[in-house]
Amino acid sequence: MYAEERQQAIADQVHQHGRASVAALAEEFDVTSETVRRDLAFLERAGFLRRVHGGAVPVDAVRVTELGVAERATARPDEKIRIGMAACRFVPSEGGSLVIDAGTTTIQAAACLPRDRTITVFTNSLPVASTVADHPSAHLHFLGGRIRGLTQAAVGAAPIAALSNYRVDVAFIGTNGITERHGLSTPDPDEGAMKSAMINAANRVVVLADSSKLGKEDMTGFADLSRVDVLITDGGIDAGFSARLSARGVEVVIA
Repeated sequence: MYAEERQQAIADQVHQHGRASVAALAEEFDVTSETVRRDLAFLERAGFLRRVHGGAVPVDAVRVTELGVAERATARPDEKIRIGMAACRFVPSEGGSLVIDAGTTTIQAAACLPRDRTITVFTNSLPVASTVADHPSAHLHFLGGRIRGLTQAAVGAAPIAALSNYRVDVAFIGTNGITERHGLSTPDPDEGAMKSAMINAANRVVVLADSSKLGKEDMTGFADLSRVDVLITDGGIDAGFSARLSARGVEVVIA
């Protein structure tokens, strides 16, 4: 196989599977790892992929900018509403407790909380708090701290310390990216620390993410997939990825 043919095959494989490792490519094409790295470097310069540690991902898999709440709210609104509605089945029973992360999809889940059920709700999100505030049977606790204007979420030591005093039944967690290698990820380290604290405080972790987040990685990883009990997403999830998540013990719910 000529170098050009091998490079085209590598690019096709990365885009088809969402990731390819140097070791696997070297074995498949019967070349050295150094040859594969040169191929990946050429393909990255040509704009076909992005190199990451140990391999490569599609160019749009690693994002360097973060959108605000208003911009994200207009993306895939129907899917987010359905995901929020599907989250209702995971709301704790009467007298239970729930922590709701910041995010446009978690806002939809907050709007769908059963109104005939007494629950205690913790959140660091101003929009989520506003949504839950008029719930007739919810005991709302806002985890205050420095507010990030971009996400309208409280971050920093104060909300993490406040949450450390509690143990909750369920966490509804949003994420900017989900991959098998990097787990759950978000652009901002402070947001990542808050999300990680929510996961550590919960007996059950339910991730709410539309399928555009799957196969994407952001700078700050905040949880391995082993920490996830349930992923609620839409029908755009790749069947192979869904099967691999299920094999790792994650319940995949299609909204």
